[in-house]
Amino acid sequence: MKKTYFLLFALAFFAIDTNAQIIDDDFESYATGSLGNQNPTVWRTWSGGFDTGEDLLIEFGLSNSGDQSGSVQDNGVQDVVLQLGNLTTGDYTLQFYMYVFQGATGYYNIQGTIPGGPLAGVFNSSNIYYNETGATPGVGLDQTTGENFAFPEETWFPVSIYFDLAGPTYQMTVNGVLANATAVPFQADNTLGGIDFFSVSANNLFNIDDVLFVSGVLGTESFDNKSFSVYPNPVTDVLNIKTRDAVNKVSVYNVLGKLVYTATPNALSPTVNMSAMKKGVYFVEVTIGNATKTVKVIK
Repeated sequence: MKKTYFLLFALAFFAIDTNAQIIDDDFESYATGSLGNQNPTVWRTWSGGFDTGEDLLIEFGLSNSGDQSGSVQDNGVQDVVLQLGNLTTGDYTLQFYMYVFQGATGYYNIQGTIPGGPLAGVFNSSNIYYNETGATPGVGLDQTTGENFAFPEETWFPVSIYFDLAGPTYQMTVNGVLANATAVPFQADNTLGGIDFFSVSANNLFNIDDVLFVSGVLGTESFDNKSFSVYPNPVTDVLNIKTRDAVNKVSVYNVLGKLVYTATPNALSPTVNMSAMKKGVYFVEVTIGNATKTVKVIK
């Protein structure tokens, strides 16, 4: 009977969040400096090694939320791959925030199948530039289609890429405006492998933050205004809830659906003291305004 209650309870809670989160990374849990192998299932380098100079640099003090973000600098060496799982079916949305310094260049491309070792390059998009030569500030270019798009300098802005693997195709939105007028077919294979953030030139200098990869279509409002993340997970004592808006209510339920904690912080980024709770699986329900979202947390 307990298993039945748990299954119904879990299904009810996960139905609240229509987008299954595959990756939710705000860089807050990492040590600063070279990312190295702090999260190798999500981040790798082009060569496959760690602490080679190719790694993402974790910086304190410049961020879209929290205190930290990932930096790709002007060294011509950094070559960081966000691993999206070598997916071949379904539809997905990747969203992240980007900060391109004044007059600087930003760059990434969409990779197909990612092997276990060094990458040879399976380019499902061509080069996607932000201020390609340094002479076109505020103007981006998807070389796959030749389409230009606008972006702001010296401020954080959202980038969203929708992938429909039935095509397979991608369609990019930058700062809330479509960069691709129509869906763009993959160029090399039928697999969504990852995103390659590369220090493409000596003019390259950009940061990324709040990376979110989900199944399905992710609405702008739910990501920009109502999103949150929790860390660490698994948790030992204190669970941090990182938000961009004030949290009105936090409730924690055990696997039987029993309420074991509730609070009304009405504040940004509250914490939950879980030190007295037994080891196991919990469901943390967060309410921001009229939106409610639930995540599974392991203690």
